[in-house]
Amino acid sequence: MKRLACFIISVSVSAACLTAQSADDIITLSRNRVSANSVSTQSRMVVLNKDKTTAERIINQYSQDDSRGNERTLIEFVRPNAVKGTRFLTVENAGGADNRWIFLPALGKVRRIASSEGESSFMGTDFSFDDISSMNREVGADVHALLKEEDLNGKACFVVESKPKDKTYQYSKIISWIDKGSSINYKMELYDKKDKLAKVYEASDFQNVQGRLTAKQTKMSTLGDGTSTTIHVDKIRYDDKIPEGVFTPNYLETGKY
Repeated sequence: MKRLACFIISVSVSAACLTAQSADDIITLSRNRVSANSVSTQSRMVVLNKDKTTAERIINQYSQDDSRGNERTLIEFVRPNAVKGTRFLTVENAGGADNRWIFLPALGKVRRIASSEGESSFMGTDFSFDDISSMNREVGADVHALLKEEDLNGKACFVVESKPKDKTYQYSKIISWIDKGSSINYKMELYDKKDKLAKVYEASDFQNVQGRLTAKQTKMSTLGDGTSTTIHVDKIRYDDKIPEGVFTPNYLETGKY
């Protein structure tokens, strides 16, 4: 598997040399830095609401490529009971929009997520459906420019601006802080269609897990609302075999493979 950079985790296999490289090269290395057959996680998702109350959810996530190299990710809500059994599946579609489905127990059926719904909130969090797939986004879908080099929390970083070629995309640009030594994407600023800073994504608490430097905490903050969603990775395993049946709409509905 070339890429396992889902919204819950951020990982790096080795310190890649990024000197004297183009913005496209920097983004490519950042998004293709993991060598793993699969990844399985259990995480606590803490949502800070507008009224400053919090809600916690437990989620499982499984990612594994298919035989053609397309990445598939299944997210399953375990607790609390209000969201238990909700399942979301995204399957990479090379050269086109990802295929996405969601099962909501209250509706009792699987619903396909249209590409036009990409900017909608994912289960009331600060992540949109597009945000879930953003770290997997094809490098060629954007025009990248190296703005500068600067330190972020003591780490020397490239600062890269990415502007989508598709003007219907929910963001006008994304600015990323990418470690010059490891290619880890520590921070992203996401700007709305009016070119106003809308959200900030941050990855932190990096630990070595099975030889991969892994972010045990990621956070998406929505500036206008004052809300945020923080994901704490409690358990993570690389290279475990995941049954093929997990990555199907049938599993979404039944929870069985």
